Amino acid sequence: MDYKKISIIIPVYNELATIQELLTQVQLAGSGGLEKEIILVDDHSTDGTTEFVRKLQDPQITVFVHDINQGKGGALHTGFQHATGDIIVIQDADLEYDPAEIENVLAPFWKLKAEVVYGSRYLKENPDLLFWHSFFNKAFTRFGNLFTGQNITDIMTCYKAFSRKALSSVLDKLESKRFGFEPEVTARLSKLGYKIIEVPISYAPRSKGEGKHMNFKGQTESLWALIKYSLMVK
Repeated sequence: MDYKKISIIIPVYNELATIQELLTQVQLAGSGGLEKEIILVDDHSTDGTTEFVRKLQDPQITVFVHDINQGKGGALHTGFQHATGDIIVIQDADLEYDPAEIENVLAPFWKLKAEVVYGSRYLKENPDLLFWHSFFNKAFTRFGNLFTGQNITDIMTCYKAFSRKALSSVLDKLESKRFGFEPEVTARLSKLGYKIIEVPISYAPRSKGEGKHMNFKGQTESLWALIKYSLMVK
């Protein structure tokens, strides 16, 4: 596959404290020599982020703003619909994930002819990982492997990258607008026979007080989405 361009999709919700630094790091991040486009989707922030992103004037960055909050999955849907890259990568805006590692996530596309690549927080020593957060994610991932037939270690990772072909095969079917996106896209790609390749990534978790969005409701929603899209939806 002759890859020429990557699209980096950044869903944003109340990230004023980190968005400027995040964008700087994403622009500096390696892309394996590919052209880079950055698509930023503000999901109706209320902390001043919306006003900040509306003022951005950079030809490399395209900004979309939701009139109502739709959730992370909803923001990703908007970004996917406007992406023009041959590879599409998801990047969170809170700096828990290091944009310098985007190039590592991209490497299997040309080295292993991968179609789907996830960055795993559990294939690399990450001493700051919170116990219960890790416990849930690992258990949830093992449960997901039983349903999807994959052999991955981190289903809920932010760093998911897709070839244009793989994403297009499920794009019109994706329904989850919030945290259910993660298991849904995994289940749908698995049903089509795509093998997920993982690479190790670093992770610097933030606390709920610092703006962590995932909570018990999100975990429950993710579990239901895994069951629904693995077993109940064709």
